[in-house]
Amino acid sequence: MNAYQTAIHEEMLEFAKDPRVIFLGQQVNPESFYGTLDGIELSRRMEMPVAEELQMGMSIGMAMNGFLPISIYQRMDFLPRAADQIINHLEVMRDMTDGKFDPKVIIRTTVGSHSPLNVGIQHNKDLTDGFVALLKNIDVIKVRTPFEVHEAYGFCRKYDQSFLIIEEQDLYGD
Repeated sequence: MNAYQTAIHEEMLEFAKDPRVIFLGQQVNPESFYGTLDGIELSRRMEMPVAEELQMGMSIGMAMNGFLPISIYQRMDFLPRAADQIINHLEVMRDMTDGKFDPKVIIRTTVGSHSPLNVGIQHNKDLTDGFVALLKNIDVIKVRTPFEVHEAYGFCRKYDQSFLIIEEQDLYGD
């Protein structure tokens, strides 16, 4: 692992210290999402089918029941499939319920790689600007350096709100 990937791995291990945290998504169990979930018990990882809206709906429901879900989307271009749940539920839940519910979900995603393997235009689109424009109550943070990784995930632990963290697979290394 290079420094960028190691920083992400360290942050996931830090989150795993909280018994409320559960990691869900594709490539999380039994795989470890590019090594970033190595060392985290399989019982804390929930492998999901290719059903992005369902995954986000489950993440919101889990958050409303006391869990802290880290909902991992393998590539950013899968997020539009979950956009209804993100924009029309997670983003506005506090306002819709007069503050009764304010679920915290950490959405973790990546811009797909261009090299050494180019995953193609379908999987390496960067939709950051679109999500920034749509989300007002969910902070969108793109991380490009180990320092930014630690800072962003530190914010996630510090503040009681949802976040969308965007990583870049090209920076993961080999």
